[in-house]
Amino acid sequence: MRSLKGFGAALTALAMALPMGGCAGGQSELPAETLPTSISLPAGFRPEGIAIGPGPFAFIGSMADGSIYRADLRTGRGEIFSRGPGTPSLGLKTDTQGRLFVAGGTGGDARVVDTRTGEVLASYRLATGPSFVNDLTFTQGAAWFTDSTAPVLYKLPLRDRELPVAAERIPLTGDLVYGDGFNANGITPTPDGQGLLVVQSNTGALFRVDFSGATRRVDLHGESLPEGDGMLLHGRTLLVVQNRLNVVAVLRLNEAGTEGRVERRVGDPQFDVPATMATFESRLYLPNARFTTTQTPDTPYNAVAIPLPAPLS
Repeated sequence: MRSLKGFGAALTALAMALPMGGCAGGQSELPAETLPTSISLPAGFRPEGIAIGPGPFAFIGSMADGSIYRADLRTGRGEIFSRGPGTPSLGLKTDTQGRLFVAGGTGGDARVVDTRTGEVLASYRLATGPSFVNDLTFTQGAAWFTDSTAPVLYKLPLRDRELPVAAERIPLTGDLVYGDGFNANGITPTPDGQGLLVVQSNTGALFRVDFSGATRRVDLHGESLPEGDGMLLHGRTLLVVQNRLNVVAVLRLNEAGTEGRVERRVGDPQFDVPATMATFESRLYLPNARFTTTQTPDTPYNAVAIPLPAPLS
Protein backbone atom coordinates (compact mmCIF):
# COMPACT_ATOMS: atom_id res chain seq x y z
CA MET A 1 0.00 0.00 0.00
CA ARG A 2 0.97 3.60 -0.11
CA SER A 3 4.19 4.73 1.51
CA LEU A 4 3.72 8.17 3.33
CA LYS A 5 1.84 4.89 1.74
CA GLY A 6 -4.35 -12.89 -7.32
CA PHE A 7 -1.17 -19.07 -10.85
CA GLY A 8 -3.53 -22.75 -11.97
CA ALA A 9 -1.81 -25.89 -10.85
CA ALA A 10 1.55 -24.16 -10.77
CA LEU A 11 0.31 -22.10 -7.86
CA THR A 12 -0.64 -24.88 -5.47
CA ALA A 13 1.74 -23.58 -2.84
CA LEU A 14 0.27 -20.12 -3.08
CA ALA A 15 -3.25 -21.49 -2.76
CA MET A 16 -2.14 -23.32 0.38
CA ALA A 17 -0.64 -20.18 1.83
CA LEU A 18 -3.70 -18.13 0.92
CA PRO A 19 -6.53 -20.58 1.46
CA MET A 20 -9.18 -18.04 0.60
CA GLY A 21 -7.67 -17.60 -2.85
CA GLY A 22 -7.17 -13.83 -2.96
CA CYS A 23 -4.13 -13.44 -5.18
CA ALA A 24 -4.40 -16.02 -7.91
CA GLY A 25 -6.53 -15.79 -11.02
CA GLY A 26 -8.03 -18.55 -13.11
CA GLN A 27 -7.32 -19.81 -16.61
CA SER A 28 -7.80 -17.53 -19.60
CA GLU A 29 -9.07 -18.45 -23.04
CA LEU A 30 -6.05 -16.84 -24.66
CA PRO A 31 -2.32 -17.48 -24.42
CA ALA A 32 -0.69 -15.22 -21.84
CA GLU A 33 1.48 -13.55 -24.48
CA THR A 34 -1.65 -12.22 -26.25
CA LEU A 35 -3.06 -10.52 -23.16
CA PRO A 36 -2.75 -6.72 -22.90
CA THR A 37 0.24 -5.47 -20.92
CA SER A 38 -1.41 -2.20 -19.93
CA ILE A 39 -4.92 -1.56 -18.58
CA SER A 40 -6.15 2.02 -18.72
CA LEU A 41 -7.99 3.29 -15.66
CA PRO A 42 -10.26 6.33 -15.29
CA ALA A 43 -8.56 9.71 -15.11
CA GLY A 44 -8.04 10.80 -11.51
CA PHE A 45 -8.72 7.27 -10.24
CA ARG A 46 -5.59 7.02 -8.06
CA PRO A 47 -5.25 3.20 -8.03
CA GLU A 48 -3.62 1.33 -5.20
CA GLY A 49 -4.79 -2.22 -4.44
CA ILE A 50 -5.40 -5.06 -6.89
CA ALA A 51 -6.93 -8.54 -6.67
CA ILE A 52 -7.46 -11.05 -9.47
CA GLY A 53 -10.11 -13.76 -9.75
CA PRO A 54 -12.41 -15.51 -9.89
CA GLY A 55 -11.74 -15.86 -13.61
CA PRO A 56 -9.74 -13.44 -15.75
CA PHE A 57 -10.91 -10.33 -13.96
CA ALA A 58 -8.91 -7.81 -11.99
CA PHE A 59 -10.36 -5.62 -9.26
CA ILE A 60 -8.54 -2.34 -8.64
CA GLY A 61 -9.33 0.05 -5.80
CA SER A 62 -9.32 3.85 -5.87
CA MET A 63 -7.58 5.96 -3.26
CA ALA A 64 -9.68 8.92 -4.41
CA ASP A 65 -13.17 7.75 -3.47
CA GLY A 66 -12.93 4.01 -2.81
CA SER A 67 -14.60 2.91 -6.03
CA ILE A 68 -13.68 -0.51 -7.43
CA TYR A 69 -12.81 -0.92 -11.11
CA ARG A 70 -13.30 -4.36 -12.69
CA ALA A 71 -11.14 -5.11 -15.75
CA ASP A 72 -11.22 -8.06 -18.14
CA LEU A 73 -7.60 -9.17 -18.47
CA ARG A 74 -8.31 -10.73 -21.87
CA THR A 75 -9.24 -7.42 -23.44
CA GLY A 76 -7.97 -4.75 -21.03
CA ARG A 77 -11.43 -3.18 -20.94
CA GLY A 78 -13.42 -2.53 -17.80
CA GLU A 79 -15.63 -0.23 -15.78
CA ILE A 80 -16.36 0.89 -12.24
CA PHE A 81 -18.70 -1.76 -10.89
CA SER A 82 -18.86 -0.71 -7.22
CA ARG A 83 -19.01 2.94 -6.20
CA GLY A 84 -16.92 3.87 -3.20
CA PRO A 85 -17.92 5.45 0.10
CA GLY A 86 -15.78 8.56 -0.45
CA THR A 87 -12.84 7.15 1.52
CA PRO A 88 -9.98 5.07 0.08
CA SER A 89 -9.94 1.47 -1.06
CA LEU A 90 -6.41 0.14 -0.57
CA GLY A 91 -5.47 -3.52 -0.12
CA LEU A 92 -7.79 -5.97 -1.89
CA LYS A 93 -8.18 -9.75 -1.77
CA THR A 94 -10.83 -12.07 -3.23
CA ASP A 95 -11.87 -15.36 -1.68
CA THR A 96 -13.32 -18.58 -3.11
CA GLN A 97 -16.85 -17.43 -2.27
CA GLY A 98 -16.79 -14.60 -4.81
CA ARG A 99 -16.20 -11.91 -2.18
CA LEU A 100 -13.81 -9.01 -2.39
CA PHE A 101 -12.31 -7.82 0.91
CA VAL A 102 -11.24 -4.17 0.99
CA ALA A 103 -8.95 -2.26 3.36
CA GLY A 104 -10.33 1.24 3.93
CA GLY A 105 -7.24 3.35 4.57
CA THR A 106 -7.98 6.63 6.37
CA GLY A 107 -11.62 5.57 6.65
CA GLY A 108 -10.50 3.22 9.43
CA ASP A 109 -12.74 0.49 8.10
CA ALA A 110 -13.03 -2.62 5.95
CA ARG A 111 -15.80 -3.85 3.72
CA VAL A 112 -16.72 -6.96 1.77
CA VAL A 113 -18.06 -6.63 -1.79
CA ASP A 114 -19.82 -9.15 -4.02
CA THR A 115 -17.56 -9.64 -7.07
CA ARG A 116 -20.55 -10.33 -9.31
CA THR A 117 -22.82 -7.44 -8.42
CA GLY A 118 -20.66 -4.86 -6.63
CA GLU A 119 -23.02 -4.95 -3.65
CA VAL A 120 -21.46 -4.26 -0.26
CA LEU A 121 -22.14 -7.39 1.79
CA ALA A 122 -20.68 -6.14 5.08
CA SER A 123 -18.83 -3.17 6.54
CA TYR A 124 -16.62 -3.12 9.63
CA ARG A 125 -15.48 -0.22 11.79
CA LEU A 126 -11.90 -1.17 12.67
CA ALA A 127 -10.61 2.03 14.26
CA THR A 128 -12.15 5.08 15.87
CA GLY A 129 -9.07 7.35 15.91
CA PRO A 130 -6.40 8.19 13.34
CA SER A 131 -5.73 5.12 11.20
CA PHE A 132 -4.55 3.89 7.82
CA VAL A 133 -5.98 0.41 7.25
CA ASN A 134 -3.60 -0.59 4.52
CA ASP A 135 -3.40 -4.21 3.41
CA LEU A 136 -4.78 -7.67 4.13
CA THR A 137 -4.23 -11.36 3.68
CA PHE A 138 -6.04 -14.63 4.39
CA THR A 139 -4.72 -17.44 6.57
CA GLN A 140 -5.88 -19.67 9.41
CA GLY A 141 -9.55 -19.08 8.55
CA ALA A 142 -9.40 -15.33 8.95
CA ALA A 143 -8.70 -12.09 7.12
CA TRP A 144 -5.87 -10.04 8.67
CA PHE A 145 -5.48 -6.29 8.13
CA THR A 146 -2.53 -3.97 8.82
CA ASP A 147 -2.75 -0.40 10.05
CA SER A 148 0.15 1.83 9.04
CA THR A 149 -0.37 4.40 11.79
CA ALA A 150 -1.43 2.23 14.77
CA PRO A 151 0.53 -0.80 16.08
CA VAL A 152 -2.30 -3.29 15.70
CA LEU A 153 -3.66 -5.99 13.41
CA TYR A 154 -7.37 -6.39 12.76
CA LYS A 155 -8.70 -9.94 12.43
CA LEU A 156 -11.95 -10.96 10.75
CA PRO A 157 -12.68 -14.62 11.66
CA LEU A 158 -14.31 -16.41 8.72
CA ARG A 159 -15.71 -19.55 10.28
CA ASP A 160 -18.04 -21.77 8.23
CA ARG A 161 -17.69 -19.32 5.32
CA GLU A 162 -19.86 -16.78 7.14
CA LEU A 163 -18.90 -13.17 7.70
CA PRO A 164 -18.43 -12.17 11.34
CA VAL A 165 -20.34 -9.50 13.20
CA ALA A 166 -17.20 -7.60 14.21
CA ALA A 167 -13.43 -7.62 13.90
CA GLU A 168 -10.90 -8.45 16.61
CA ARG A 169 -8.14 -6.00 17.50
CA ILE A 170 -4.69 -7.55 18.10
CA PRO A 171 -1.97 -5.23 19.47
CA LEU A 172 1.53 -5.65 18.02
CA THR A 173 4.35 -6.28 20.48
CA GLY A 174 8.04 -7.11 20.24
CA ASP A 175 10.53 -5.93 17.63
CA LEU A 176 8.17 -3.93 15.42
CA VAL A 177 8.21 -0.38 16.78
CA TYR A 178 6.17 2.33 15.09
CA GLY A 179 7.79 5.63 14.13
CA ASP A 180 7.13 8.59 11.89
CA GLY A 181 5.69 7.87 8.45
CA PHE A 182 4.10 4.67 7.27
CA ASN A 183 4.79 1.58 9.34
CA ALA A 184 3.16 -1.85 8.87
CA ASN A 185 2.11 -2.16 5.25
CA GLY A 186 2.05 -5.34 3.11
CA ILE A 187 1.11 -8.60 4.80
CA THR A 188 1.22 -12.28 3.80
CA PRO A 189 1.42 -15.67 5.57
CA THR A 190 4.75 -17.29 6.36
CA PRO A 191 5.73 -20.24 4.12
CA ASP A 192 4.74 -22.74 6.83
CA GLY A 193 1.41 -20.97 7.42
CA GLN A 194 2.09 -20.67 11.12
CA GLY A 195 2.48 -16.89 11.22
CA LEU A 196 2.37 -13.68 9.23
CA LEU A 197 4.95 -11.53 7.49
CA VAL A 198 4.64 -7.75 7.59
CA VAL A 199 6.87 -5.17 5.90
CA GLN A 200 7.49 -1.81 7.56
CA SER A 201 7.65 0.83 4.83
CA ASN A 202 9.54 3.57 6.67
CA THR A 203 12.37 1.33 7.94
CA GLY A 204 12.47 -1.35 5.23
CA ALA A 205 12.39 -4.06 7.89
CA LEU A 206 10.46 -7.31 7.51
CA PHE A 207 8.81 -8.93 10.52
CA ARG A 208 7.40 -12.33 11.39
CA VAL A 209 4.21 -11.88 13.39
CA ASP A 210 2.62 -14.52 15.59
CA PHE A 211 -1.16 -14.70 15.51
CA SER A 212 -1.01 -13.31 19.04
CA GLY A 213 0.60 -10.12 17.70
CA ALA A 214 4.16 -10.80 18.91
CA THR A 215 6.67 -9.62 16.30
CA ARG A 216 10.23 -10.66 15.49
CA ARG A 217 12.46 -9.03 12.92
CA VAL A 218 13.31 -11.30 9.97
CA ASP A 219 17.04 -11.71 9.38
CA LEU A 220 17.66 -10.39 5.84
CA HIS A 221 21.45 -10.62 6.18
CA GLY A 222 22.07 -6.90 5.98
CA GLU A 223 19.43 -6.15 3.33
CA SER A 224 16.26 -4.09 3.78
CA LEU A 225 13.07 -3.28 1.86
CA PRO A 226 12.56 0.51 2.02
CA GLU A 227 9.24 1.69 0.58
CA GLY A 228 8.01 -1.90 0.95
CA ASP A 229 4.37 -2.18 -0.07
CA GLY A 230 2.29 -5.08 -1.44
CA MET A 231 3.64 -8.61 -0.93
CA LEU A 232 3.00 -11.98 -2.59
CA LEU A 233 4.13 -15.40 -1.38
CA HIS A 234 4.71 -18.47 -3.57
CA GLY A 235 6.20 -21.39 -1.70
CA ARG A 236 9.30 -19.95 -0.06
CA THR A 237 9.63 -17.12 -2.57
CA LEU A 238 8.42 -13.74 -1.39
CA LEU A 239 7.82 -10.83 -3.77
CA VAL A 240 7.77 -7.33 -2.29
CA VAL A 241 6.89 -4.16 -4.21
CA GLN A 242 9.21 -1.28 -3.31
CA ASN A 243 6.93 1.38 -4.66
CA ARG A 244 8.94 4.59 -5.04
CA LEU A 245 11.99 2.58 -6.05
CA ASN A 246 10.02 1.12 -8.98
CA VAL A 247 11.17 -2.44 -8.32
CA VAL A 248 9.88 -5.79 -7.08
CA ALA A 249 12.26 -7.50 -4.66
CA VAL A 250 12.51 -11.31 -4.91
CA LEU A 251 13.40 -12.99 -1.61
CA ARG A 252 14.06 -16.60 -0.62
CA LEU A 253 12.78 -17.45 2.88
CA ASN A 254 13.10 -20.33 5.26
CA GLU A 255 9.91 -22.24 6.12
CA ALA A 256 9.25 -20.38 9.35
CA GLY A 257 9.76 -16.97 7.76
CA THR A 258 12.39 -15.98 10.30
CA GLU A 259 15.27 -15.63 7.82
CA GLY A 260 15.61 -14.73 4.16
CA ARG A 261 17.81 -13.29 1.44
CA VAL A 262 17.09 -10.80 -1.32
CA GLU A 263 18.02 -12.70 -4.50
CA ARG A 264 17.36 -9.92 -7.01
CA ARG A 265 15.20 -6.92 -7.81
CA VAL A 266 13.07 -6.62 -10.95
CA GLY A 267 12.19 -3.31 -12.58
CA ASP A 268 10.38 -2.33 -15.77
CA PRO A 269 10.12 0.85 -17.87
CA GLN A 270 6.32 0.70 -17.43
CA PHE A 271 6.59 1.20 -13.67
CA ASP A 272 5.46 4.55 -12.25
CA VAL A 273 5.43 3.90 -8.51
CA PRO A 274 3.55 0.58 -8.48
CA ALA A 275 1.91 -0.17 -5.16
CA THR A 276 0.58 -3.73 -5.05
CA MET A 277 0.49 -6.83 -7.24
CA ALA A 278 -1.52 -9.91 -8.18
CA THR A 279 -0.97 -12.78 -10.60
CA PHE A 280 -2.77 -14.23 -13.60
CA GLU A 281 -1.36 -16.92 -15.88
CA SER A 282 2.37 -16.21 -16.11
CA ARG A 283 2.12 -12.49 -15.45
CA LEU A 284 2.39 -10.13 -12.55
CA TYR A 285 -0.07 -7.22 -12.59
CA LEU A 286 0.68 -3.96 -10.77
CA PRO A 287 -1.34 -0.71 -10.57
CA ASN A 288 0.81 2.39 -11.06
CA ALA A 289 -0.10 4.54 -8.06
CA ARG A 290 2.06 7.46 -9.29
CA PHE A 291 2.63 8.80 -5.77
CA THR A 292 5.35 11.15 -7.05
CA THR A 293 3.03 12.77 -9.62
CA THR A 294 0.78 15.74 -8.84
CA GLN A 295 -2.72 14.34 -8.41
CA THR A 296 -5.47 16.06 -10.39
CA PRO A 297 -8.90 14.94 -11.65
CA ASP A 298 -7.33 14.56 -15.09
CA THR A 299 -4.20 12.61 -14.11
CA PRO A 300 -4.01 9.42 -16.22
CA TYR A 301 -3.52 6.05 -14.53
CA ASN A 302 -3.02 2.45 -15.56
CA ALA A 303 -2.12 -1.03 -14.36
CA VAL A 304 0.70 -2.90 -16.07
CA ALA A 305 1.66 -6.54 -16.58
CA ILE A 306 5.16 -7.99 -16.58
CA PRO A 307 6.41 -11.59 -16.78
CA LEU A 308 6.50 -13.37 -13.47
CA PRO A 309 9.95 -13.33 -11.93
CA ALA A 310 11.24 -16.89 -12.30
CA PRO A 311 11.84 -19.30 -10.80
CA LEU A 312 9.29 -19.07 -8.02
CA SER A 313 9.38 -21.88 -5.47
